[in-house]
Formats: sequence, structure tokens, C-alpha cells
Amino acid sequence: MKDEGPPDVLSRRLGYLLKHAYLGLAAELDTALAPFRLIPRELGVLAVIAASPEQPSQLEIAARIGLDRTTMVGVVDSLESKGYVERHRSDRDRRRNVVTLTPAGRTCLEEAEEARERVERDFLAPLDETSAAALVEALLTLHLARSGASRADTVVHAPCGGEYPAGTDAGARLDGDPAAAPGAPSRW
Repeated sequence: MKDEGPPDVLSRRLGYLLKHAYLGLAAELDTALAPFRLIPRELGVLAVIAASPEQPSQLEIAARIGLDRTTMVGVVDSLESKGYVERHRSDRDRRRNVVTLTPAGRTCLEEAEEARERVERDFLAPLDETSAAALVEALLTLHLARSGASRADTVVHAPCGGEYPAGTDAGARLDGDPAAAPGAPSRW
């Protein structure tokens, strides 16, 4: 039996709508990432490691993405067993243990990010580009407000391509041309 949409009494309840949107996206991401032997959380960890200006420790990664220590250890253990990351002493500070991507991890990250971007693009297809960007911006605003994080250093990634500096109208591109098609891959 096909889902007929939410009952009228639930059709404007934020929690209900967010939950069902998330469940739909999560199922599609799980399917798209299965060939890479990844779950979305693991892909997020790979992305954070790759984007870090310095070699991050497990605790630094956990803090950046809001995972507890125990969960982070399990995620890094899983990624290490797949050959995507390795733990070792920092090149700069021998007292620190860091997590870095292996060559296989870099390749996996690039390919899995393409799959994630396709899923997100397809998921947001019912929305026009401006609405999709506004949705991402609104969710980021809520996340930052709840986490107490600063927007100053945050880069907003446009859905399915492009980046916007924090606080910039979602329709304006970094190059100042609001009509320009997004060019950079999405990393949100």
C-alpha cells in the first residue's frame, strides 16, 4: 500500500515532517553508500578528516561532528578495518595520536561523495534551487543555534553544488553572479 502522505493532524508538525524526510533520505543514502561499505556517519568522518587543515585526533573529530567518544572509537575502528583510515603518531607532535586517510580512503571518499551528492540532488528535486538552498540554510541556522556554534567561520554549501559564505543570501554565488550555475561539489 502506497503512503498517502501525513494525516491532516500531523501535516504541519515539524517533528513528524523532519523525521519522515530524514528516514527517506537515510534509506536512500544507505543504499547509495553500500557499494563503498560505508554508512553516512562514516562518510561524514572521512569528509571531516579530509577537510581538516591539520591531522585531527579521534577526539577532535568527535567534537567537530558531535559524536561521543565511544561511538567515535567504533566508527574509526570500522573505517580502519576497511583500510580507509589509519591511526598513528602526529608528524608535528609525537604526543598526539591522529587519524589520517589512506590512499584507498581518499579514493573511496571521492567516489562516495559523488554518490551522496546524487542522492541529495534527487531527494531535493521536488524543490527549486532557491527553496533547496533556503532549506539547507534554515537547517544550518537551527543546528548552529542549538549547538551554540558560531556562524562566522561556517561555509554554507549549496545543495548539489557551490558554496556560499555564511550569512550570504542563498541565491548569491561566491563570484557575485546569482544566475551562475553551481560549479563546486556539495560537501554538506
